Amino acid sequence: MNVVMIIPTGIGCEIGGHAGDANPVARLLASVCDNLLVHPNVVNASDLNEMTDNTWYVEGSILDRFLEGKFYLHKPKSNKILAVSNDSLEPATRNSIEASMYTLGTDIKSITLKTPIEMEGIVLEDHATGIIKGEDALIDQISGEDFDALAIHSKVMVTNKTAMNYLRCGGINPYGAVEAILSRHVANKINKPVAHSPVEELEEPYTGLSYNPRMSASLISTCYLNSILKGLHRAPRITKRRRPNSLGVNNIDCLITPMNCVGRPHIACLERGIPVIAVRENKTKLQDIMPLEFIEVSNYMEAAGYVAAIKAGLNYKTLTTKNIPPIEFLKNQNKENDGCGA
Repeated sequence: MNVVMIIPTGIGCEIGGHAGDANPVARLLASVCDNLLVHPNVVNASDLNEMTDNTWYVEGSILDRFLEGKFYLHKPKSNKILAVSNDSLEPATRNSIEASMYTLGTDIKSITLKTPIEMEGIVLEDHATGIIKGEDALIDQISGEDFDALAIHSKVMVTNKTAMNYLRCGGINPYGAVEAILSRHVANKINKPVAHSPVEELEEPYTGLSYNPRMSASLISTCYLNSILKGLHRAPRITKRRRPNSLGVNNIDCLITPMNCVGRPHIACLERGIPVIAVRENKTKLQDIMPLEFIEVSNYMEAAGYVAAIKAGLNYKTLTTKNIPPIEFLKNQNKENDGCGA
């Protein structure tokens, strides 16, 4: 039983649109399936990442192409991680890398970029976006390196007012979208797992801040790097041929998504007859029209019930009363036989 769970970043998702606040949902869904495929935004929580052992940490563009049937995914025992940053390692960055090495046992090499990555996060009315410079120079510099997965650690320029308003009030994440744009670009070029973590430099200290609890992971973190190092440690690799422990799109049983967002993964699943389950409680700032084929559920607990039903081989339509014909219909059908209310 293999499930894909997506929560796109930068569109103001009520659940999972902030600092790793979808981790409990991901853990619930992972408990009722054999493998749960997520993109980094679902479980990244600054320095925290509570993904389970059966969670596959798949960069967004790789997940899109996988669902379009362009390759298989193979989960390794571990990856060699290349960590790149703009400046020589600051103490927090060095400590984060070494903490990952000596707690998870990760294999990490770190280098400094010759041409710094410049990133700016921009928040619009219904989504976030961003501007990036230096991404192709990064790709050129790492072309001769031996690694399986790439961790990028650089500052995302966001105005102090925007950052503090987001931490206090929530809304659209000003960091995640531009991080996703960079990761997608690089992953499309190198065909390896990629994740980005921001270097934070707020002018106003966190001390005494009245914050939105969904941002708590950011408030207790110092470097924001450990979540992606944990994810990349065993992130699936692309493979053109099927292997004993690999997955193809034909192995996927369903996709779980927030409401009112429709993109490449949704379309790919619909084209292949893979059920798409939309969670009404997880609203977004978008207003995409939901295809009639989508199965709508109230919340993630109900979504977990649908997954359990599929795993048990049950027709989910038989588990609720909404698919039973109304009593008036039954009365009319049985009028001649004195049935149903005679």
